[in-house]
Amino acid sequence: MTRNGRPETSAKKRVFLALWPDETTRGALHHLARGLAVGGRPVPRAHLHLTLAFPGTVDSVRATCLAERLSSLHFDPIPIVLDRVDHFERARMAWVGPSRCPDALEQLAERARGLCLACGVETDDRPFRPHVSLRRFARAPERPDLDEPIHWFADTLVLIESGNNGNPGPYRLLARWPAE
Repeated sequence: MTRNGRPETSAKKRVFLALWPDETTRGALHHLARGLAVGGRPVPRAHLHLTLAFPGTVDSVRATCLAERLSSLHFDPIPIVLDRVDHFERARMAWVGPSRCPDALEQLAERARGLCLACGVETDDRPFRPHVSLRRFARAPERPDLDEPIHWFADTLVLIESGNNGNPGPYRLLARWPAE
């Protein structure tokens, strides 16, 4: 809240659409992140997610459009097997993802990008690579396959604002589907 009692709103919002883990899955991901021997530091437990589309920094009108239309991405829960750890060299990020992307997940990511376009937001055209970031400032893992995969029944879609006024920072939930 601002001093005048109105909710604080920023002209710019750094947002992304993602699948949000349930508490059991979030705990398993957090445990995996803390146990990976790749250096760096774990992503905070509350920030674990699987990005479907990253609109980036948008104005508040476009962020509102995304939030209001999030439910149009209705989907059946998607079983995802997170069985492979890997590393993004440039970002120095260790992550876990499925060795085989479920078709339903690929289709949901494509529909999320379509929602961005419908709200007047361009997204990058990189191929979808489903992953959950686990450790920042990390090096590549020695073994890519997990002994015990994480089985996630993904059923919650979110629009998250990262930071304030377009700058990275703490997460704030802008919309959730299905709504609680």
